[in-house]
Amino acid sequence: MLDRAMIFGLIAGIGALLFVLELVRRRKLKEEYSLLWLATAVVLIILSVSRPLLDTLASLVGIFYPPSALFLVAMIFVLFILLHFSTVITRLTQENKENAQQLALLKWQLEQIKKDLAARPQNADENQDD
Repeated sequence: MLDRAMIFGLIAGIGALLFVLELVRRRKLKEEYSLLWLATAVVLIILSVSRPLLDTLASLVGIFYPPSALFLVAMIFVLFILLHFSTVITRLTQENKENAQQLALLKWQLEQIKKDLAARPQNADENQDD
């Protein structure tokens, strides 16, 4: 027998699974980022339909009302997702900084080349007249 919290967990898990799959299908979410979301949805679905597994998990953690373990599991997965995105953002920030530095260096080099070319045509024109 499923109680309301488990039914809500089942509906949320199925909804999340379908939503993530649709985002991947529309190419709004990359496959590599969808894995943790899909894992979260699958685990919520499994725990929602398997009361003995949920009871075992709840007793291991020390939770007296097993359906509340669903929300604990969901929160743990969300924390993993946030940690994953934090590492991605950190990597992208570093790459962005390196790209900005390289761009600044290229701009400086381009300005130096422009200055050199601006000084050369006068000398080149004099040499061509001879």
